Amino acid sequence: MTVRTIRWGILGTGKIAKAFATALKDTPDAVLAAVASRSVDSATAFATEFGSHELTKSHGSYQALADDPDVDAIYIATPHPMHRENALMCLNGGKHVLVEKAFTVNRREAEDIVALAREKKLFAMEAMWTRFQPAVLEAKRIAASGEIGAVATVQGDLGFFSDAGPEHRLFNPALGGGSLLDLGIYPLSIAAYFLGPVQSVQAVGQLGPTGVDVQCTFALQHEHGGVSACTASLAARTPAEFTVSGSKGFVRLHGRFHNTEELTVELDDGSRRTQRVPRIGNGYAHEIIEVNRCLREGLTESPVMPLDETLALMGVLDDMRRQIGVAYDADR
Repeated sequence: MTVRTIRWGILGTGKIAKAFATALKDTPDAVLAAVASRSVDSATAFATEFGSHELTKSHGSYQALADDPDVDAIYIATPHPMHRENALMCLNGGKHVLVEKAFTVNRREAEDIVALAREKKLFAMEAMWTRFQPAVLEAKRIAASGEIGAVATVQGDLGFFSDAGPEHRLFNPALGGGSLLDLGIYPLSIAAYFLGPVQSVQAVGQLGPTGVDVQCTFALQHEHGGVSACTASLAARTPAEFTVSGSKGFVRLHGRFHNTEELTVELDDGSRRTQRVPRIGNGYAHEIIEVNRCLREGLTESPVMPLDETLALMGVLDDMRRQIGVAYDADR
């Protein structure tokens, strides 16, 4: 059987777009068909470095990429506040979309994307690459197997120190700055992946001079039982570990848990083992493989990162921002 090659477009040419383009080369039966930037020179330079001279087109506008008949799916790699506009443009152009996390700035914007994708019967997914990492999948398997007993709680943190200026996307409210949308989405999403939907949240945060959160800690109560405690920080280099604990022991993802290749299992009986679970390349290939699988099977959502869950988690982020006092223009 011949497997259809998925023709990808990349919207945006920043750091995350480069990481995604690198991963495309490690992904079977996928090709970088086109790239778009706000200038054709930038798009051409990107295509020259990461694409193929024969195959990869360069577009000097996002609309041109959305309208390109030789593109199946588009990865949206712009800052959070541009995601809604960019995704709607691509969906209206008949393209499937993979939208970098955080999916949007707030739930209301996310609902617009989901509604249009469903109306047009096109695939859409939040690019939560961590859910597709082999080490995370192995931790999920271990937790489900009963080896660590009945899972009751998870703890996770992700943080690094940044002294970037107020105009940088990390701290600029116009670009959706703050630790929650940039880093907090990781432990939040993975906590929900292990313990199920979030019932309620309590958050505390430290705001910086620009009015966005420099760091935030939040506690989650999950609908099916269990609690989580998570931290995101732009003020500290944290251990970046994620621990799933049950009645018999725990499994810990460590070494920057969101794309780690290593986990440890420790049990009440005193046993302890460390497993190495290799990923493909820089790790982004795994989410691309999932999108490609869904497209070939005619699915409009991934069962691993469904749209209703993305909407729910965007609502949790909204609740946390209200509690700590962070508001964006899009909230008005």
